[in-house]
Amino acid sequence: MSLNAALYSFPYFSDSDLLFAPFAASEWAIFLDSGYPRSTQGRYDIIAANPICTLVTHGDTTTITTKTEVIISNENPFDLLKSELTRYGEMFDVSHFNEFDLPFVGGAIGYFSYDLARRLENLPSRAEDAEAIPEMMVGIYDWAMIVDHETKKNYLLTYDETKFDEMLDYLSGLQTTDNNTPFSITSEIKANFSQDGYAQAFQKIKHYLKEGDCYQVNLTQRFSANCEGNTWKAYEALREINAAPFSAYLNFHDVKILSSSPERFLKLTGRIVETKPIKGTRPRKTDSVENDAQILDLKTSPKDRAENVMIVDLLRNDISKVCQKVRVPKLFEIESYSTVHHLVSTVTGELAANHHALDLLQHCFPGGSITGAPKIRAMQVIEELEPNRRGVYCGAIGYIDFNGNMDTNIAIRTLVQSHDTIRFWAGGGIVNDSKVEDEYQESFDKAAAMFQVLKRFQK
Repeated sequence: MSLNAALYSFPYFSDSDLLFAPFAASEWAIFLDSGYPRSTQGRYDIIAANPICTLVTHGDTTTITTKTEVIISNENPFDLLKSELTRYGEMFDVSHFNEFDLPFVGGAIGYFSYDLARRLENLPSRAEDAEAIPEMMVGIYDWAMIVDHETKKNYLLTYDETKFDEMLDYLSGLQTTDNNTPFSITSEIKANFSQDGYAQAFQKIKHYLKEGDCYQVNLTQRFSANCEGNTWKAYEALREINAAPFSAYLNFHDVKILSSSPERFLKLTGRIVETKPIKGTRPRKTDSVENDAQILDLKTSPKDRAENVMIVDLLRNDISKVCQKVRVPKLFEIESYSTVHHLVSTVTGELAANHHALDLLQHCFPGGSITGAPKIRAMQVIEELEPNRRGVYCGAIGYIDFNGNMDTNIAIRTLVQSHDTIRFWAGGGIVNDSKVEDEYQESFDKAAAMFQVLKRFQK
């Protein structure tokens, strides 16, 4: 099936949205975005479109579509993806790219929604599924453009050299009419919690905490508005307002994902695993003295440090299911973004020899930083109290390549557009010391960038 593998060099652009714009309206177009140059915490951008295989999970079934066949299966979606990824990896000459320092050598890119966990755990079904979108959408790509902002190089890798001329046509400036269509918000932005409703849910969580059901529960509210037009324009505004190292834009048929996530979920390089949970947030101020006070308050807050440690312990436990030599090399570091400061820790491990990247993802899914602890009980409480299912929010977006390397985010600070509606979510972990007024306000602090984007396009 494979033609000769090849790697081409292209002129370097510091802002990769110029490279992606011609592809933005293409089928299954993806842009894994480091946020560079506005954010300098990431190194690589990855661009691809028109995959050779797609896997779409909706409910109990996964549809696998290739150029020659369509297969419908009820098997575990993670296992199905691992099987397809292995099959294509064995067909292609992956070794051709091993001498180059590339994060991705072709493979799977897409999203794994929070609700995909229903295929892994027995969870209640009470919240409304207003989005009605697939729980997993992943493409397998035999080409990708990779921008390395550290070495200032831009590569096109492909297992099908016939694609090279097609890429040149795109990069010469060809754009579809759709890509030039404006974007607009055509209604007010509405929350799915009133302030009183949020307070009632908060008090219910405090009851569960007092009874010993949980140590922490993440409570989220969802915001939504009607929209029309080209969501790529909205993403360009989002990355301008809130550049982040684990951002992404995905154009998947009737679903568009616009993510400016600051949080890495799981990274696997060779056999080395890294996860960087965020727990603890303060708004970023314009006044430097006030800003320094916010950072100091976050660094020294017993509540935030306790929350962070709870999630670090949860992730250590999840990773230990498939890893050895699990360590915590960094605890309670401050990372600052355009609208907030975060308290971030780092957990590492070594993936056991008999396990694959998708085993790691499955055993840790969804990320504990956005559920609470213990994870399953926290998820049951979330399903009881949140009016709507989370969908992509708090799931993961990223890649698993043919060599088994992986990098995924936690899909926070993320907008999802489907059925002429755009939605985003924000929330935080509730513990015994939490105060309802503070937690309610924190959700708006975290959502600040998304509000700015939608208000910019409001009619």
